[in-house]
Amino acid sequence: MFFSKIISNDSLKIHNAINQFSTSTNLVLVSLLSCLSTVFQAAGGFIPLIGFFISPLSTAPIIVCTILSLRYGLLSYFSTILLLFILQPSELIVFPFTTGLLGLGIGYSFLVFKKRISIVFGGSVSLFIGILSVLYIFKFPLLGPVASTSFNLYKTGSILLFSILYSWIWIEISIMIFKSIRKKLVS
Repeated sequence: MFFSKIISNDSLKIHNAINQFSTSTNLVLVSLLSCLSTVFQAAGGFIPLIGFFISPLSTAPIIVCTILSLRYGLLSYFSTILLLFILQPSELIVFPFTTGLLGLGIGYSFLVFKKRISIVFGGSVSLFIGILSVLYIFKFPLLGPVASTSFNLYKTGSILLFSILYSWIWIEISIMIFKSIRKKLVS
């Protein structure tokens, strides 16, 4: 079955190859990826309409940083939040609980799990919890008029299905990115 297959070890090969670099090189890489994540996330506020299609890309740099190590992933996550606070404060409720948290969840799942279904589960749980936190704890209408801030089982189930699908899409994109990065590191 497709979901029970073991995914290649590209993420672990990248993890091992990058961790042979010096700490300062890794910190520069993390800071560059944090800036890239900030630019992607802030695009929603700076570029009308097109920016909303660019802003989900802020997940990718967080995934790559988390592949380096969980510590670097968290550093990139918090650096991006700080940069967003300076550049685009309106994104401060969206990034920490959706795209950023998804990046941390998927990146860490790639390091811990081997099967696609486990990685999808790890990413979707982080996104699902993040969206529910914003909707039901902070009462912020994250999804606009589609989902109200009052608890509804049907909408919660829909959010779960969306989280699984969105996480799966990002995992497939990540696998392609990892293959590309591994080829560049090996050659």
